[in-house]
This record gives sequence, structure tokens and C-alpha cells, in this order.
Amino acid sequence: MARLLCFAVIQDAFGPDLEGNIARVEGLIREAAKAGAKLILAPELFQGPYFCKSEETKHFAHAYPYKEHPVIQKLGPLAGELNVVLPLSIFENAGQEYFNSLVMIDADSSLLGVYRKSHIPDGPGYEEKFYFKPGDTGFKTWTTLNGKIGVGICWDQWFPEAARAMMLQGAELLLYPTAIGSEPENPALDTRDRWRRAMIGHAVSNVVPVGAANRVGDEDGQIFYGSSFICDDGGDLLSEMNRVESGFITATVDLDKIAAARADWGFFGDRRPDLYGALTEKQ
Repeated sequence: MARLLCFAVIQDAFGPDLEGNIARVEGLIREAAKAGAKLILAPELFQGPYFCKSEETKHFAHAYPYKEHPVIQKLGPLAGELNVVLPLSIFENAGQEYFNSLVMIDADSSLLGVYRKSHIPDGPGYEEKFYFKPGDTGFKTWTTLNGKIGVGICWDQWFPEAARAMMLQGAELLLYPTAIGSEPENPALDTRDRWRRAMIGHAVSNVVPVGAANRVGDEDGQIFYGSSFICDDGGDLLSEMNRVESGFITATVDLDKIAAARADWGFFGDRRPDLYGALTEKQ
């Protein structure tokens, strides 16, 4: 019997009202679950606007310990109510340190733990190093009631090493919550297509479906281009959204069939870790 998984990614715009943002995401989660999704991904840092475009100390006040975060307090019980897995992106305060984190909530509302974003960008409009310490959890693949899920956060999505590390931990699906759009210092640069290609490359070289959830909207001149998508294990798009729409998309994949295809391609059996030492050397 096929082991089918229907999953969804959410795309929306987010303002300064924390409770309003959580309520919007809750509504979309409920709609996606009603449509059959058993795993639902919202965009990166959906608790509010993307505050990292500038360096302002006031934003640290909006970080919380992950178990106490309003996003987790409100949406965690929803996972059990709807029998869905929820990877939830948050701004985390951990003692004297701050992280861009993701909490995995299983379909029975249990907290499986936290992943802290490993790769932290630092450039015009995306000044995350001011706010976030590089993650100390290592890459994570979560064994949930609805499948084995690997999740990277935004800038992680550009690194094939991150995708491969999650696959080596047994991931059956890769997800990337994201906040990406215009480049303030180079308005002519549109990264949308290469952003998609990077993740589609992970799908092809790991024989795994990939889902990415981005935000939309104009946040003080920084325009987020949406274009959230789901692709299959061959890199073909199963569902996608445009640059401005809000809502969700779903796709259904056969995890057992994909596992057989992955074995057939032989990428993992033909790996040569003995030759990959250069990947762990600092340049």
C-alpha cells in the first residue's frame, strides 16, 4: 500500500500585529488541513515584519524562549487538534543569545525540539548577523507521525551541504521557510528564479520532494516576491504561487515510491566521503 503524504506551504504578508499574524496563519492552517494536508509550512519569521533589513536594538524585545513563544503557545495545540505536523519559525531568545529558529510540532502537539538557523546572511536589506547567532543545533531531520522531515531556514536553502546532511539523517521531504525579495542595493537584481533553482537542485540530487514557503508584500520598500512552490523528487513543479497572492498550495507524494527511486538512482550508494575532506576545511 502506498504511503501517501499530502503537505502544504503557506504564503502571506505579515504586519506588526503579532496576534493578527498568528491568527492569519492559524486560519490558513485550518484551510490547508481541511484540504487534506498533514504537514503545513508557514514562511520564515511570520510573527511580524521582516525586521532584519536594518539594525535596531528594539527588535530584540520581540524574541522569546521557544517553549514560551506566542507562536508555539497558540499554534502548538492546533497541531494535535487537526492531526497535522507544524514546523514553526520563530525569533528565539535563549538566555543571552538570540537565534532564528524553528520548532517542530508533531501531529499530537508534542514539541520535538528546536532547530537554529545555521547560515546567517549579512548584507543590505538582510542584516541578520546583528540579530542572530549562527545556530548550534546542527542540521535536523525530524521523525514525525507523518514522515521524516528535514527543515532548513531561508539562507540555509542555498547550501547543498545542508540538504545532503538532512538526507543522510533519513529525510523523506525537505522544507524551507523563507523571507526573500528585492535587493535594496541592486533593484535590478531579481533572485526569484535562481532561488527556486537552488532548491530544485537539492530535489534532483537527493531524489526528494521540496517545499518552500515565502512571504509577499511591500515592507517599507522591500518587496517580498512570494513564488512559494512544491516540486517533486525529479525537480518538476507540482504546485506554485505567484509573486503577490496569499493562501496555500498542496501536493501529495508517495514516500515509498520516492524511496525506491532514490535507491535506484544510486546517489547515496555511490558517495565517496573519503574524498570530501575539502568540504570541511576552511578556505
